[in-house]
Amino acid sequence: MATPFIATILGAPRIGPNRELKRAIEGYWAGRLRRSELEQAAEDLRRNTLTSLAAAGLDSVPVNTFSYYDQVLDTAVLLGALPARVLSISDSLDRYFAAARGTADVPPLEMTKWFDTNYHYIVPEIAPDTVFTLHPEKVLAEFAEARTLGVSARPVLIGPVTFLALSKAVDGGVPPIERIDELVPLYSELLTRLADAGAEWVQIDEPVLVTDQLNDATELAHRVYTEIAGGTRRPAIVVATYFGGLDGALVALARTPVEAIALDLVAGDVQAVRSIAELADKLVVAGVVDGRNVWRTNLENALDTLTALQGSVGAVAVSTSCSTMHVPYALDAESGLDDSLRTWLAFGDEKVFEVATLAAALRDGRECVAAEIDASNSAVASRAGDPRLHVDAVRARLSAVVTEGAARSPASERRRAQDARLNLPPLPTTTIGSYPQTPDIRNARAALRSGAVTAEEYQQQMRDEITKVIRLQEDIGLDVLVHGEPERNDMVQYFAEQLDGFFATENGWVQSYGTRCVRPPILFGDVVRRRPMTVEWSTFAQSLTDKPVKGMLTGPVTILAWSFVRDDQPLADTANQIALAIRDETKDLQGAGIAIIQVDEPALRELLPLRAKEQGSYLEWAVGAFRLATSGVDDATQIHTHLCYSEFGEVIGAIADLDADVTSIEAARSHMEVLEDLNSVGFSNSVGPGVYDIHSPRVPSTEEMITALREAMNAIPAERLWVNPDCGLKTRRTDEVTAALQNMVAAAQAVRP
Repeated sequence: MATPFIATILGAPRIGPNRELKRAIEGYWAGRLRRSELEQAAEDLRRNTLTSLAAAGLDSVPVNTFSYYDQVLDTAVLLGALPARVLSISDSLDRYFAAARGTADVPPLEMTKWFDTNYHYIVPEIAPDTVFTLHPEKVLAEFAEARTLGVSARPVLIGPVTFLALSKAVDGGVPPIERIDELVPLYSELLTRLADAGAEWVQIDEPVLVTDQLNDATELAHRVYTEIAGGTRRPAIVVATYFGGLDGALVALARTPVEAIALDLVAGDVQAVRSIAELADKLVVAGVVDGRNVWRTNLENALDTLTALQGSVGAVAVSTSCSTMHVPYALDAESGLDDSLRTWLAFGDEKVFEVATLAAALRDGRECVAAEIDASNSAVASRAGDPRLHVDAVRARLSAVVTEGAARSPASERRRAQDARLNLPPLPTTTIGSYPQTPDIRNARAALRSGAVTAEEYQQQMRDEITKVIRLQEDIGLDVLVHGEPERNDMVQYFAEQLDGFFATENGWVQSYGTRCVRPPILFGDVVRRRPMTVEWSTFAQSLTDKPVKGMLTGPVTILAWSFVRDDQPLADTANQIALAIRDETKDLQGAGIAIIQVDEPALRELLPLRAKEQGSYLEWAVGAFRLATSGVDDATQIHTHLCYSEFGEVIGAIADLDADVTSIEAARSHMEVLEDLNSVGFSNSVGPGVYDIHSPRVPSTEEMITALREAMNAIPAERLWVNPDCGLKTRRTDEVTAALQNMVAAAQAVRP
């Protein structure tokens, strides 16, 4: 019988508190680090994570949550499910990175969002000739590593249902989920291998069960886990779910032989759990500490939830609602927090402390953690009474604007006015916004922070960078230019630093994908724009050229999605406050003579609720916020938006409803599939499907982009088609960007009618 545990988390971050893994991997890619040095850096990070979690009081520590790039890609390796084009690379690590980001000769796998988070996973490709085989070396090695350190370790796996549900059929294959019976024996074999290695518990993650993605999820969960848990030589199994409630699948799992079920009780309903008789002999791993937002746990309420479970289930363990990879490492690194705001927050380390505190209260009684409960109650009261959370002036103005309405003229009227003003050629070429953030730009930003240069000196350096980018685009022959955004550290943080109601962290890094890390700002109060945020940079860029330069803004839904958002009011209310600030900025850009304004919404799909019954209301307010943000300009001002790296099918109608004049959208890795979806909902505005993937270092040829454009023209008339990359160019090198854009312009010129 496995030893029971009471305090755990479902997963941990791997990038390092100071992004050590990012630097090591990128050093390896650049040839500055040997493979052995990269592996040592990774081992050091794993060891530090394991020992710190054990020392904090967790009696079951997750392992195999480390990854060089992505946990879904790791699972594809585990199950032998890499495509043939990648398997041609002999070195296992280089093969792995080629699958994630491609090479000059090997296109990468697709990448999309992990459920409703801003984390991106690599989409496995399952072909008819894919033969699943077990390759457990990584799991076994990381478990052995933890055992050597004396840590009570619990290997974590992505479950077979979730893995196949998130995979993509290629080459005419059947839907991957139909091949589930091929994976079940491999998982059973892996459990035996882990038992032989000494594992008492194993965690199998099945977050797809909290969605409506599978029609037969309940039956499938019961059948798969009855078989997997039916083996006699295996560790105890905890099936972990997160990001929502399980509904009917919870009963199905409770009727299988698995020993434990981990539930997200931040998003889910504890009363539904208490009503299920089949849980009477199960361990419920109760996710009462929010693993994906940064607000301090109300310990009193969490303890009420935990004690409500006792007596109706076999046993209770305390956990985070999901992996803490979605929040920063620790509050200690933040020196700029005011005293009140600091008391409201809990980053990763603080959440582990909260788990340990709640577990101690369950084990020894509330009186043993009375001081911690008192501090929690004080923080809750402080936050509720802070005047920054309710600014009457902004709420009154927003109400007036919403009452007035947020409609623009019909698209056909706008198009005539814009054509007359812009006079662009067919298939106009442009980019999405950002240009490479070169070492010179990063050094200048660091010098400004340290005081080595004055604000005036920094601004001149940025103007010099903008001048270079404008001249580069003119030399390449692009039709619509951008200023390149050298002054922006991040497309959300830049705005957060200029809006009241936000706090921008100093070291609050979280992983977005691979080595790409972001610092989501903390949206804690009512949003107020103090002054124009982008007008100076856009008008300077426009003064350098006769070609139109786009004003670049981030949309309200994306700012919302890529921030840690206040949880004391509806998201729709917060979105509209941001939209009002962006609306004011669009009007100021128009007043300064900017003819094209791009309001990016790459996160539109990301916030879509996982249950269909909740999606309609979300899409209504999300589209409404975008239209509010963009409805203050004249017909002759062209509004663009941009969307990327999501499965767009579920929001395709909402994309049309945004009513942007031009929508640029990721399409290269998916080979223009999204265009037929747009046609299916009667989309009639202009669209710029990405003709090359910027997340790969490879430079596609002119011929390759001609092929992509011709595919696009089969779906969209040339008069409504724009030509652009998939996404911003911030993460690429200037030489890569220049070569790729030259090929892109040549491709557009070759196919122009």
